Amino acid sequence: MWPYLDKAICRRIRAMTKPIFAKYIGTFRIQSIEFESLSLGTLSPKLYGFKVHETDENELVMETAIRWAGNPDVVLVLRLFSLQIRIQLIDLQIFAAPQIVLKPLVPAFPCFSNIVVSLLEKPHVDFGLKILGGDIMSIPGLHQFVQEAIRKQVLNLYLWPRVFEIPILDASVGATKKPVGILHVNVVKALGLSKMDLLGTSDPYVKLSLIGERLPSKKTTIKMNNLNPVWNEKFKLVVKDPESQVLHLRVYDWDKVGGHDRLGMQLVPLKVLAPHETKELTLDLIKNTDINNHQNKKPRGQLVVELTFIPFRVESSKSSSRLDGSRSMVSQNERDIHDDFIGGGAGLLWVKIQGATSVEGKRHSDHYAVTHFRGEKKKTKMVKKCRDPVWNEEFPFMLEEPPLKEKIHIELKSRRSGLFSFLSKESLGHVEINLIDVVHNGRINQKYHLINSRHGMIHVEIQWTQ
Repeated sequence: MWPYLDKAICRRIRAMTKPIFAKYIGTFRIQSIEFESLSLGTLSPKLYGFKVHETDENELVMETAIRWAGNPDVVLVLRLFSLQIRIQLIDLQIFAAPQIVLKPLVPAFPCFSNIVVSLLEKPHVDFGLKILGGDIMSIPGLHQFVQEAIRKQVLNLYLWPRVFEIPILDASVGATKKPVGILHVNVVKALGLSKMDLLGTSDPYVKLSLIGERLPSKKTTIKMNNLNPVWNEKFKLVVKDPESQVLHLRVYDWDKVGGHDRLGMQLVPLKVLAPHETKELTLDLIKNTDINNHQNKKPRGQLVVELTFIPFRVESSKSSSRLDGSRSMVSQNERDIHDDFIGGGAGLLWVKIQGATSVEGKRHSDHYAVTHFRGEKKKTKMVKKCRDPVWNEEFPFMLEEPPLKEKIHIELKSRRSGLFSFLSKESLGHVEINLIDVVHNGRINQKYHLINSRHGMIHVEIQWTQ
């Protein structure tokens, strides 16, 4: 790779130095500054081993040591008055210890979106400069001054926690958008719905969801024999992109036997909503979204809804992961004091079941995880015949107040697939997680030992956002 890297780096150097050189033109009678030759030579840097860190984050962290005793051909020409001064770089030596992070990991080649590079310690840089056949570095104090100036510039740019980020894939590839707010929906009433039964009226109910989300639709209660039903039922939906997401409302006629007939539908783009402002809409129901369908001209009634988009506070994510996968913990005294400053009100508890390791079942190895919280039960998909299953499944819980004194229960189970699988279930261990740390830190990302399991561990990420 070195010949190609040499050309790419040198092009970058020329582009970066051109505006710098331009500042000096005309100063001290300088007429021009340009490279006569610029090449990093034929000797490539050497990498001395890789140390790989395992973290709980969706990333690969590596550390290495780079040594480079190069033979560059770098000559700078300075035209001053009628003189032409040639300055040559010689005896270049560099030693650095960079940290290289590939993140986030995505299911698309090359399986990571960005390369993030930073220096873990001060780099060692040594070189000489010659001018008109003489070594200008022999001037007393100049060598140390130049070396220290270069070191400071490098440290200011790339010493941890400052980083140099190189994008590899488009940000949309494999990206998972995080929630940015909650859509509050009040299904108020319907007016003049169509009568679907010849001998009666309709038994309407409403289903609502955000297009593009895989979460189950929300449903109102059924109003029997009513063409002008009043619900006044409130729902909350998780919003990830208010600029592109659309609320999908569908009105159905409930039937005891067979499928339920759809009375009408309508779409509401979230971008028409101003944050924190409640908007009441009276929507004319249509057959479908095909504007050329003549059936859309037929009156199907109206649906009245109230919509409010509440964005999360930006400061609610209070913690970031560390290299060793640990998280900052809050002492009990600090928690008691900090409780007075925790804002109340609604928020989103976002639970992600990453995977498990070293799980053992006595009878079968088809594993899934079950999350229990406040009477709700949510299950991951089943991973068959694997002792180290990976799910990467997320479950939202919308709460009216921070869960400061609550726990979440996560259980790992297995069952035999087939016709009578419900007769053969097995618990492989469980874990209970106190949510007070999630509220205070904003997020935890950790592996837990499964209770009642010899070696099993489960990897869980939980985030609280208001």
